[in-house]
Amino acid sequence: MELRFEALDLGFALCFAGRTVLRHSAACPAVTVARGQPDITMLRGNFRIDDSPLDMITPTGWRRDGAMIELLDGDVPVVRIALCPAMLRVTACDPAHDRIWLRLAAEPGETVWGGGEQMSHFALNGRRFPLWTSEPGVGRDKTTALTQVMDETGMAGGDYWTTNYPQPTFLTSRWLAVHCDTTCYSVLDFTDPAQHRIEVWAGSAGFEVFAANDPQALVGQLSTRFGRPPALPDWAIGGAIVGLKAGIASFDRLDRFIAAGTAVSALWCEDWAGVRETSFGRRLFWNWARSEARYPDLPRRIAALHDRGIRFLAYANPYLAADGALYAEALAGGHLCLRTDSDAPYLVDFGEFDCGVIDFTREPTCAWFADRILGREMLDIGIDGWMADFGEYLPTDVRLASGIDAMAAHNLWPVLWAQVNERALASRGRQGEALFFMRAGFSGVSAHCPLLWAGDQSVDFTRHDGIGTVITGALSAGLVGNACSHSDCGGYTSLHGNVRSAELLMRWCEMAAFAPVMRSHEGNRPDDNLQYDSTPDLLACFARWSRVHAHLAPYVRHLCDEAVATGLPAQRPLFLHYPEDRSLYAVQDQFLYGADLLVAPVIEAGATARAVVLPGDRPWRHAFTGQTHAPGTALISAPIGCPPVFYRPDSAYADLFARLQETDRA
Repeated sequence: MELRFEALDLGFALCFAGRTVLRHSAACPAVTVARGQPDITMLRGNFRIDDSPLDMITPTGWRRDGAMIELLDGDVPVVRIALCPAMLRVTACDPAHDRIWLRLAAEPGETVWGGGEQMSHFALNGRRFPLWTSEPGVGRDKTTALTQVMDETGMAGGDYWTTNYPQPTFLTSRWLAVHCDTTCYSVLDFTDPAQHRIEVWAGSAGFEVFAANDPQALVGQLSTRFGRPPALPDWAIGGAIVGLKAGIASFDRLDRFIAAGTAVSALWCEDWAGVRETSFGRRLFWNWARSEARYPDLPRRIAALHDRGIRFLAYANPYLAADGALYAEALAGGHLCLRTDSDAPYLVDFGEFDCGVIDFTREPTCAWFADRILGREMLDIGIDGWMADFGEYLPTDVRLASGIDAMAAHNLWPVLWAQVNERALASRGRQGEALFFMRAGFSGVSAHCPLLWAGDQSVDFTRHDGIGTVITGALSAGLVGNACSHSDCGGYTSLHGNVRSAELLMRWCEMAAFAPVMRSHEGNRPDDNLQYDSTPDLLACFARWSRVHAHLAPYVRHLCDEAVATGLPAQRPLFLHYPEDRSLYAVQDQFLYGADLLVAPVIEAGATARAVVLPGDRPWRHAFTGQTHAPGTALISAPIGCPPVFYRPDSAYADLFARLQETDRA
């Protein structure tokens, strides 16, 4: 397939696979350029980005010379559009113009998805989405008191579009996709139903075009373009990863989970390197070496877990605390990003402690971090994986060894971070056997990172920051190459009196069991919040759903293999298998788990029933009641312990699904 030029009476069009991608005329010009005046403020991973562009020009005339189109302001060339087989490259003729607005054709009723991992809105129509990896914020809804107080105390409230993992890629219900091949700040703007507008903070950008006959094939193409992640190891899908951060006492607490009948695959202790108390809560000591005080004799204890068939996971991120020993080593080795006004290391305030930023544009530094920290401090003592946290905080005013401008490097940083983690596993021959998981991302991270997690949800049912955002995030990220996603079971962020309820913990278990990985988290304020081992009922709940998760391992292995072969994600929007039903295009509160399971988690507080869409023209069977339901929308009873989960009676895995009820018994 190739981009095809078509002359029109008053302009021209560019078409691809029978679909109009761009139209240009004097009345509706396709490109605007300008000179930017950015104003950027960062505070602890939260960014305020404004612009006051100057010298804005919207050329209306045009001329064509083969595969090159020039857009003219009078007789003066302003923009060049170079046509490649499946890409158009837009370049401002004046090097001073470093802003481009490209307007692509939209059709009436067209639905749009994408943007990376979007937490609030699955269908993007009617909204504008800045694409800049950052903290998502706490609350993420400007009408709520929690968001407002977080904004007032540190720019930390967030909004519907803030995300750890943005990506300048969108798909439409014409089964067309467009990807902007840049790492700089950009915006996807779908506020005008007559056009899809992309704003790019650069003087030149390539726009790749993809098309297919159905959404599955389109998703497959995108997964090929960005890279399909390696399959998850068997142990990761065969039970729950129990997250505890109580120091050495975590091992005794794990035994209580096991005694309660929990199917345990791993113990995850993010506090393995030590802790520090801050006003935000219990934070970690960012010096990625085991804390002998908190975890004495850790290698022996890890080996003892291995003897029981249980893995041990830890935590790392791409920053080093200035009061830690590894910081001094990194400084001496030239591994830190520098200030622009001196050769001093650039320090970032992470909330009552300062850290240096590892410079991943420097090859010796990537090798050092992969071997010295992830290799020698972690893998070599028996650690089987880790949360590869952060990656969003690269300031825009650091000096990088490669010379790349930090504005262009900022969105790239999560991909470089993923590559370093992948490199560490490869150096020890543990690819496909050890596991790291990330929250930050950008275009191409899927080729290196096997597993996403949905970041730091608030411990509640709120629309824009609570339990339901996990579903939206998995569905949107899955469309652009990320096969597997999961969440902090129970939520993470607890601030200003917002604490976990038993209902939330139970509902989160019901949802987490139907993700490729089920992993609990004690949250940022563990002492203020209920934990899964706080009461017998909560412990029994977690144990039960861990067994459900483990029971589904053969099916999840099938989904992982399918993802490697086809690029289809494990958790899928309903329209991926039922594209003819336009009513499914915006559904974001339920998902298909593969083709044969449908999961509709309860994500509203106090709800004991919910509306469920059962797509297609064949019946579905409730996995926990055994009742058969006709396709359509139905109000399904959903008391705690019996979430709406349905399967195809004619599935090759129907016998496995029918035995889910047996997991009630330990």
